[in-house]
Amino acid sequence: MTRKVTKAIFPVAGLGTRFLPATKSIPKEIMTLVDRPLIQYAIDEARDAGIEEFIFVTSRGKSALSDYFDDSPVLEAELKRKNKTDLLEVLHATNMESGQIAYVRQAGAKGLGHAVACARRLIHDECFAVILPDDVIMSDKPCLAQMMEAHAETGGSMVAAMEVRPEETSSYGILEVEDTTSQAMKVRGMVEKPKSEDAPSNLAVIGRYILSPNIMNSLSGLGAGAGGEIQLTDAIAREIDGEGVHAYRFEGQRYDCGSKAGFLQATVAFGLARDDLREELGEFIAALNLSREQD
Repeated sequence: MTRKVTKAIFPVAGLGTRFLPATKSIPKEIMTLVDRPLIQYAIDEARDAGIEEFIFVTSRGKSALSDYFDDSPVLEAELKRKNKTDLLEVLHATNMESGQIAYVRQAGAKGLGHAVACARRLIHDECFAVILPDDVIMSDKPCLAQMMEAHAETGGSMVAAMEVRPEETSSYGILEVEDTTSQAMKVRGMVEKPKSEDAPSNLAVIGRYILSPNIMNSLSGLGAGAGGEIQLTDAIAREIDGEGVHAYRFEGQRYDCGSKAGFLQATVAFGLARDDLREELGEFIAALNLSREQD
């Protein structure tokens, strides 16, 4: 039985250039799917999995991100005055207790591995989670909670995995596993962003990790990898012959909200999942499709 994982790292230092001009003035993580920022989906998933300490690896220009989790006395007072208790509950769900959140600055865009290593002094000797807010996963049981249950049995490090099209392997860390039929698969090898002809499979790592504290030692000795950046995948690969690495095939639908198309797909999917929006949004989509068929 492994020790309970209670800390999570959220790498949020990126500039979000694919969403300019919107990200000129607001962090990408504050952009909303329906009525919740991307970062709120990530925080809610972490809370549901039992995470108690939240570590944000951030950068200059991200003050709106830290402000989002603070209390808002003026807004709360106005909602109370108008007796809008439902909105008060929504607002309270965004607040974090004092001391739950820590902020670490990443100086320069040096890759995901470097971002995770920036939080080393806050991790100590504990296993920890890493959540990439760009990857939003719709599922009955939160993805990280699924992984926590499996990790309690496997120990070591664990990555979330899903199949991608062969032409997409150059955008992901790609896995070589021992048994593709099981949900928690023992990893034999990992390659960062290989060409399709060089990929050992089409099983890709996506933005959920539970990592051994040994990863921090591996990161400290890494040089630049694919794309000239320090790759987290390279550090995880060093653990394969040590404590071991498992790939977890999660249940749910993942949306890449780091891309415009993925963000729009997620917006529609989460909108249709809402009781208060499903009918009106569904009618709009049906009418839009009919109009296209008639053109």
